[in-house]
Amino acid sequence: MGKIKVGILGSTGSVGQRYVNALRDHPWFEVVALSASEASVGKKYKEAAKWVLDKEMPEGMAEMEIVRATPSEIKGSGAEVVFSALPSEVARRTEMEMAKAGLFVVADTSAHRMDPDVPLLIPEVNFEHLAAVETQRKKHGGFIVTGPNCTTIGLAISLKPIQIKFGIRRVLVSTMQALSGAGFFGVPSMAILDNIIPYIKNEEEKVASELLKILGSFKEGCFENANIKVGASCHRVCVLDGHTEAVFLETEKGASPDEVAKCMSDFTSEPQRLRLPSAPERPIIVRNEPDRPQPRLDRLSGTPERAKGMATVVGRVRKEAALDNGIKYVLLSHNTIRGAAGNAILIAECLKAKGII
Repeated sequence: MGKIKVGILGSTGSVGQRYVNALRDHPWFEVVALSASEASVGKKYKEAAKWVLDKEMPEGMAEMEIVRATPSEIKGSGAEVVFSALPSEVARRTEMEMAKAGLFVVADTSAHRMDPDVPLLIPEVNFEHLAAVETQRKKHGGFIVTGPNCTTIGLAISLKPIQIKFGIRRVLVSTMQALSGAGFFGVPSMAILDNIIPYIKNEEEKVASELLKILGSFKEGCFENANIKVGASCHRVCVLDGHTEAVFLETEKGASPDEVAKCMSDFTSEPQRLRLPSAPERPIIVRNEPDRPQPRLDRLSGTPERAKGMATVVGRVRKEAALDNGIKYVLLSHNTIRGAAGNAILIAECLKAKGII
């Protein structure tokens, strides 16, 4: 059986480049369309993209011509699946146009995350929410599946096994977020060097609302939020890649730090059962050193090779006396791999493995 043909919307940006890099020689998908802004249309990808990754641009895609982000041009290339890394201001309209044209859209953007019929998906956490795509298919012909905000993904992965085993009443998180989360031109060097910026627009609201949808349920055609209290404080720090988060939570049933660490370390889910190409063997890696995780040392964690950067790394699991049944820990998640392109590719692999595409 041949590979599924895919397109990438917003292919020249930092997340778009992660897609291009991750999809080189993918065993299931073949990139046949790259789109970007109108100014780039007609140029070769190597001319349009200011390449920022530490691996060379894939030769085959470097020579591809940029096309318009329209259903006719994307479908004309033969693509069936579209990965979207579009700017938020154009994503809402364009992604829906693609779905109505019968394309299957997997998006990193925030445009449709909270739509009542769109799954907000992390395959290890809430793969059962994929049932919602059938409602969209009947309505549009195609469908949209979205990945969460990059800050939410590592947090949700770390919380899922705790929710299953002990229940969760309350989550408080303080984030230290990497510069790449704002895009290549997002934060000027003079603003961040020797500095921390204690505000990221809309980030705290996204973490709270998205986490409740992800950890909630999908019943009788409707999403139902988890009954958890969530508070977040989000900050930009002078780190290139890798979001670090200090998590404080209150469980429903009492649990020791060792029990919490074990349930995270033992956790596997549907992508591991299905042996998806981009799935890390262990979604959560728990480290026992007192000074880990660290972005420089741990952001590319995950095996096999294709899953590097896909594991969430957790450390410093300990009691929190200020909360009832209180636990606290530190996590690290690669924001543009696991938090963006890698999660979306894993979603598409899950869709294929389950026969949805």
